[in-house]
Amino acid sequence: MCGIIGYVGEKKAVPILIDGLKKLEYRGYDSAGIAILENGDLIFEKSAGKIAALEELLTGRDFSCTTGIAHTRWATHGEPTDANAHPHLDCKGELAVVHNGIIENYRSLKEVLERKGHKFTTDTDTEIVAHLIEEYYQGDLVEAVRTAMSQVEGTYGIAVLSLRNPSEIGNRRRPPRQPSGHRLRAG
Repeated sequence: MCGIIGYVGEKKAVPILIDGLKKLEYRGYDSAGIAILENGDLIFEKSAGKIAALEELLTGRDFSCTTGIAHTRWATHGEPTDANAHPHLDCKGELAVVHNGIIENYRSLKEVLERKGHKFTTDTDTEIVAHLIEEYYQGDLVEAVRTAMSQVEGTYGIAVLSLRNPSEIGNRRRPPRQPSGHRLRAG
């Protein structure tokens, strides 16, 4: 199982997120990453290996942000590389997603998204989630997450950070029992 940490509050997010990841480190993860909203930008760092490798990437950088998500990965799809570490982004670089679980129908969803022009940069099942949410985003992050995840078959927990919704983290633990009726279609 992967580990997900999210924070929205008044304190600096990065130390809280890193501390949360360290509390999960005993589980034997292969990579770690973080996404934060800092001065109107979505900033992310990710690294294969232990959390110390991620911390090194952040050394000497003083972030004042109070919102972010972080992840430690235990690989299910894709090798343990920097690219395959979470978070994963949408095409526009406006959404970051971390995920725990498995998306059983990721191949078919990826094919449809590729036909719609989405470009993928990893070998993970998680990256399709960022693109699905991008596909459905129309100003309401929670609704976009809900609609996107109604397309997904599997077991999962996710957290989503969006430049357009800087004071919230979208999340979902499992597919809704009654899908909304929206279905991703080719074309």
